Amino acid sequence: MKKLTLVFCAFLCVTALHAKAIQEDFRKADEKSRLSYALGMWIGTNYDLSDLGMEFDYSALAEGVKAVMEKDIEPQFSQQEAMEIIETALYNAMEKIAEENRAVEEEYLFKNSQRSGMYITPSGLQYEILNETEGDKPENYSIVRVHYSGKLTDGTIFDESYEEDGAYIPLDMVIPGWTEGVMLMSVGSKYRFYIPSNLAYGKDGIQGYVPAFSTLIFEVELLEIINDDSFFDPYSYY
Repeated sequence: MKKLTLVFCAFLCVTALHAKAIQEDFRKADEKSRLSYALGMWIGTNYDLSDLGMEFDYSALAEGVKAVMEKDIEPQFSQQEAMEIIETALYNAMEKIAEENRAVEEEYLFKNSQRSGMYITPSGLQYEILNETEGDKPENYSIVRVHYSGKLTDGTIFDESYEEDGAYIPLDMVIPGWTEGVMLMSVGSKYRFYIPSNLAYGKDGIQGYVPAFSTLIFEVELLEIINDDSFFDPYSYY
């Protein structure tokens, strides 16, 4: 707990210095200053909170760092109180971002639904048919062999198959929108799916990959349908 609080405070101290645009040339500074600056760079790289839009009182921040590091100063908060304040602020910041993302997603899905050639299922899944074929379709328990790529609405690719002969995917072990979409397809067809967050990773997203309330865009080419349960060992998949 103490180490976490110290690292967090140290990172904020670095942020404060940056915000004040101090231009001291640390390449020519003494060893203590160079070390402090280098440590600040490392902490800033590994504990970056810039995307959360939080605001700080830098004078109070510096006093907090000093109270932790100087043994003859009594901190005004206990470690538990400090962590509760930090956790509440982080929670509120993430909630604000999530709400902003939710509004952006609603607007995106509405505009996308108006495009020519777009189909929409009762669940809200949107899709385009890039290549249509006739034939059997997968069941929700099927394993499918596919080529696919997945990206966010800003074009960031977060998932794709690299296997030359395709990826084997069990439809009962993926997000609901993916399962629903692929069950519309026949072997040889290719679709583009726009999967709303409520059919994907919702409010939580996937840290570092999928933000909260993200619509996911998948292009999927169905290569094969496999309905033999003995073919697939779920433990080998993960």
